[in-house]
Amino acid sequence: MPQPTRPEELPARADFPVWRAMPTRWADNDQYGHANNVVYYSWFDTAVNGWLMEQVGADVRDLPAIGIVAETSCRYLSPVGFPDPLAVGLRVARLGHSSITYALAVFRDGEPSPCAVGRFVHVYVDPTTRRPVPVPDVVRAAAAAITSGASTG
Repeated sequence: MPQPTRPEELPARADFPVWRAMPTRWADNDQYGHANNVVYYSWFDTAVNGWLMEQVGADVRDLPAIGIVAETSCRYLSPVGFPDPLAVGLRVARLGHSSITYALAVFRDGEPSPCAVGRFVHVYVDPTTRRPVPVPDVVRAAAAAITSGASTG
């Protein structure tokens, strides 16, 4: 999913088939009183890997290939911070041969518009050589189930 450039292009809650509750912590707030930008990347990483572990029924580090983060981005739309109750919406924007691009959005509970939208790219590599390999079948099956009309292959 390309990053939205105008408010009317922002994703809605209905655009995400997977939801992960994401509690905020006191330590997430920075000196300006809102969640620091790096915290969003932690939320994205936690949402993706937590969902993957549930779907494959194993620790993702034990798979024949590991997903390394090759790219992330975040567009901040409105501030959040402790004690805001949040949820991260997740879907697959692109399922490639050796990579998966996830689209994510952070929503404050009860609000229709996202507070932030993001992109998170896993490239699957051999654990020893760190060279790209095909997405493991079990991961591909899980990702295909939440792919939203995006390119696959």
